[in-house]
Amino acid sequence: MIPVFDISDDQADIGNALRLDGCVVVKGVSAVQTRDALVAELNRYLEKAQIESQVDPEAFYPGSTKRITALVARSEACQELLMHPTLHSVVADVLLPNCEHYQLHVASALVVGPGARKQVLHREDDVYEFFEVPRPDMIVASMWAMTDFTKANGATQIVPGSHRWEAGRDATPDEVFQAEMSAGDVLMWHGGTLHGAGANVSEEWRYGVFLSFSLGWLRQEENQYLDVPPEVAERLPKAIRDLVGYKMHDGLGFYDPSVRQTS
Repeated sequence: MIPVFDISDDQADIGNALRLDGCVVVKGVSAVQTRDALVAELNRYLEKAQIESQVDPEAFYPGSTKRITALVARSEACQELLMHPTLHSVVADVLLPNCEHYQLHVASALVVGPGARKQVLHREDDVYEFFEVPRPDMIVASMWAMTDFTKANGATQIVPGSHRWEAGRDATPDEVFQAEMSAGDVLMWHGGTLHGAGANVSEEWRYGVFLSFSLGWLRQEENQYLDVPPEVAERLPKAIRDLVGYKMHDGLGFYDPSVRQTS
């Protein structure tokens, strides 16, 4: 089962559940005003987003979905989600033992439409395939429900405990659960936990915001320096700018500021 907590519950208990089970749902995390603002800010980008139409059952992304990235640059409301204290308490608990500071890995909106098949189960840390499964603690991911997530409209599939499995083990149907949530809830999971979007057999669109975080010395999956270029980053609060990656990690990431001043 997926552990479920309320936003008022002890953050240490939420972090412990994530470590043990590899996933957790926290209820009542985002306010309706924040969600409404985020949806309004991203609407013009999602309207232009191409709807995936491919139906290849082996393809990583299912058809009948919309995806956009660069949310930090496009939405102030997303920045509010990005700095939520409960989120950072859990992320810090998992990642800081392995780094000086962590960073934003990916920020995207994922809207799953009617007819979308279920996604192939995968791990967030699969991009770092040179580490053997089970991999070190490198990533914590989260899915924020902008609309209700139900089994019918494609609530995220997740396999509790799979972040501790040895390589080659496949999930059986009884080990796969769907993270049903109300709008305002958030699902968090360990980078090694098997998961994927569920099939949408309803007539409604399932709207989620995906935010993931990685060790500060890793290459980010989303190129934040293109999606949040310097001219945008310099207008952001320092805490968010640092989180995006405009901060050295020990000796990594140094630069010469005079280059921009003379260009």
